[in-house]
Amino acid sequence: MKKNIFMAACVALLTCLFTTGACLAAFGSDATPGSSDDPLVSKSYVDAALSYEVVHAQAGQSIIGGAGTEIVLRSGEATALDNGANGVSDMTSGTDLMSGTVVQANHLLLTPRSDGRGIYMKTEGYIMVRGEYTIK
Repeated sequence: MKKNIFMAACVALLTCLFTTGACLAAFGSDATPGSSDDPLVSKSYVDAALSYEVVHAQAGQSIIGGAGTEIVLRSGEATALDNGANGVSDMTSGTDLMSGTVVQANHLLLTPRSDGRGIYMKTEGYIMVRGEYTIK
């Protein structure tokens, strides 16, 4: 008899805990969908923010990245372009590439500021770019 009462009390306690947790999860947030606390985004925004653009670059062209631009050399040969003081961040190898340093294919490069850093294409090739860039 005591065993049955104990089991019933445990079941009742667990039911209360689960119900309270579910209510808090469902009604605990003050954010209104679409508000600044819980913004909605469009597919075009997500595509622009998360997608890489494939660029066909010619030999002799420089691809100069903007602040926070990511560059990945997919084919061809390229060298880094620095700003005179700091290089392009090679996030794959954890190094700073100064002008003239060979860029390895499939390494993720980052240009931290809009200050002239990027890559110089020695041969024709393809790169993937996410962020602002100019071709010179």
